Amino acid sequence: MKVEHEVVLYIKTPPERPALKKLVSALEDPVEDLVRKDSKFKKLGLDPNDFVGNPEAVVEILLKHKQLLQRPVLVKGRKAIIGRPKSRIYDFLG
Repeated sequence: MKVEHEVVLYIKTPPERPALKKLVSALEDPVEDLVRKDSKFKKLGLDPNDFVGNPEAVVEILLKHKQLLQRPVLVKGRKAIIGRPKSRIYDFLG
């Protein structure tokens, strides 16, 4: 399947607050899923429960620690999803 797309290199050009707020509001997944709960998350001593249903907390942590952005994130029109597992990508773009 060939789909026209734009790749955003979020480490080189991290999204600013307005873009993150727009992404959070378009996200069809639970907002807390946008934050990676990896070793960096644990090293920072963060509590996953602080982000459950809390779009503002998600935006704030992603502004401070762009590496915690879960990826890939796909945006199509006014909707967004996290592309994990990969099978979700085909359904979303379909």
